[in-house]
Amino acid sequence: MLTTEDFDFDLPEELIAQTPLEDRTSSRLLVLDSKTGNLQDKHFYDIIDELNPGDALVMNDTRVLPARLYGEKEETGAHLEVLLLNNTEGDVWETLVKPAKRAKVGTQITFGDGRIKAVVEEELDHGGRMVRFSYEGIFLENLEALGEMPLPPYIKEKLDDPERYQTVYAKENGSAAAPTAGLHFTQELLDKIQQKGIELVYLTLHVGLGTFRPVSVENIEDHDMHSEFYRLTDDAADRLNQVRTNGGKVVAVGTTSIRTLETIGTKFNGEIKADSGWTDIFITPGYQFKVVDAFSTNFHLPKSTLVMMVSAFAGRDNILNAYQHAIEERYRFFSFGDAMFIK
Repeated sequence: MLTTEDFDFDLPEELIAQTPLEDRTSSRLLVLDSKTGNLQDKHFYDIIDELNPGDALVMNDTRVLPARLYGEKEETGAHLEVLLLNNTEGDVWETLVKPAKRAKVGTQITFGDGRIKAVVEEELDHGGRMVRFSYEGIFLENLEALGEMPLPPYIKEKLDDPERYQTVYAKENGSAAAPTAGLHFTQELLDKIQQKGIELVYLTLHVGLGTFRPVSVENIEDHDMHSEFYRLTDDAADRLNQVRTNGGKVVAVGTTSIRTLETIGTKFNGEIKADSGWTDIFITPGYQFKVVDAFSTNFHLPKSTLVMMVSAFAGRDNILNAYQHAIEERYRFFSFGDAMFIK
């Protein structure tokens, strides 16, 4: 039985990247051969050498919402921070509120001189609240005006350009966090990859903050996995099936793309079909991958579900050995850090 402690490692705090590099593609790239455990130190722009004509590169085109709002309780003027997580229906959102004790059911909150108002409708665990918003005009436009980009808690620096926490192909609004493996691509690099004969395929998975939560239970099988919304279109499914038919590899960019593809592969017995819905798939060692042949990813938090997922593909020992190598070689970790290519 694997425990959460089996996926722990010591990470020096100074290796947590606080700001993105000026050139997205100049991050380092650690290439891991999961069959041999062999490691190669490269740069991200070298990823093109790991892709062959006829392969598909699958990317998540979700866009991060400026989802952190600062407001006041109408009755007392007390300050509240509200982080939007999931739009469950209409104007109702699952949120995280701080301090949660000030946000009882019925609490009314005002943002930006009343441009947006909200009422707490239900209390959830861990500071979670179901909140109904009211506003004039279009919600997203109001959010763009009042909201802040919700950087992960381990990033202490302020971000000069909010677009650096978006992929260059971000399109579908809905995430509380960026699919960070995609942050290394520029349009120029994508053009070069396409010119080499690689299919660029997009899917959508809206990233929730559950991604960042460390696993708190000892036995990983007891972990309660968060749900995220995904969508794969008919066109994307057709193109992926064509790639597979022709013997090409399905190469995922990031754990969110893996999560979507493997959810669909699990649902349809290894086949790729157009689909959408909510997934709470939890990929741990012992899982048999059904769709993904290789992937790029960033370096993840100790004890996280993401370390468990990449260990399921490449083997726990290979991953922990690769992470140790990355620490010794002073790779940069987490959202704005360096990348791995695992094949």
